[in-house]
Amino acid sequence: MDSIRKLILVVFSLSLTVLWGCASIGPHTVVRDRFDYTGAIGDSWKQQMLLNVVKARYGDTPIFLDVASVISQYSLETGVDVNGQVVKKEGFGDQFIGMGAHGTFTDRPTITYTPLSGEKFARSLMKPLPPASIVSMIQAGYPIDFVLRLCVDAVNGISNRYGGFVRAHSADPEFYPLLERLRRIQDSHAIGLRVQKTNEMEGVMMSFKGNIAPAVQEDILFVQKTLGLDSVSREIRVVYGSIAKDDKELALLTRSILQIIIDLASYIEVPSVHVEDKIVNATMPGETAQGVPVPPLDPPHRSSFCFKE
Repeated sequence: MDSIRKLILVVFSLSLTVLWGCASIGPHTVVRDRFDYTGAIGDSWKQQMLLNVVKARYGDTPIFLDVASVISQYSLETGVDVNGQVVKKEGFGDQFIGMGAHGTFTDRPTITYTPLSGEKFARSLMKPLPPASIVSMIQAGYPIDFVLRLCVDAVNGISNRYGGFVRAHSADPEFYPLLERLRRIQDSHAIGLRVQKTNEMEGVMMSFKGNIAPAVQEDILFVQKTLGLDSVSREIRVVYGSIAKDDKELALLTRSILQIIIDLASYIEVPSVHVEDKIVNATMPGETAQGVPVPPLDPPHRSSFCFKE
């Protein structure tokens, strides 16, 4: 009898220890789940964007599906049953002990998807980027030549390349030399950009610094002459448009997100059989400027141009 009681006490103590150790699984899942879901959502968004770029290459409409929410629920239920009995009958005793355990683990991830559609999304996809956004990217350190090649159709009437299947065209001869000089000015920290509010409207100003090296000053004069800017004024207004109002204004004809996707898609090489079957247009040939091939839109941190003087 005493031995049974001792055995029951030992098993009961061990059961409490096991249950106490498994009392909470939540904190252990935070680090794992946060990084796993972040990685999965990021990878799926990249694959979705790549698919839409390829669809745009074939003239199909891009479709986006957003992950609206992720809810991961865990539940763990454990239990241990211990029972013992001593039966005495006519001087004889039957002794036994019974033990049982059970556990249930449940993982219920709930992921909500929302199609990006409707009038609001269409407007955001087709609305040209505001010049203030372009200036903010340049001010944040993005290479000015990369930003303008990607996000702008024209600068003061000087056209950029565009690969859209409806109105594909090459860049104007002045465009790439202009980007080269702007990049050199940016690398010399001789260009300043700021956003200011005027009458509840955002105005963007670009300025060239004084007391700079002669080579940089030459680049600034080249930019001012090419864009038709006032060579005396050090501060220029940046506005949206194809043509500047006067020589103290820089007009940026910015692209929409849809235009950017279509232009990026135009660089994709397609099978020749698809071109022969007229499923898709042929890829535009590579451009040259001053006898130098124009590099593709890849690593933006490197200098894109190195023209011969």
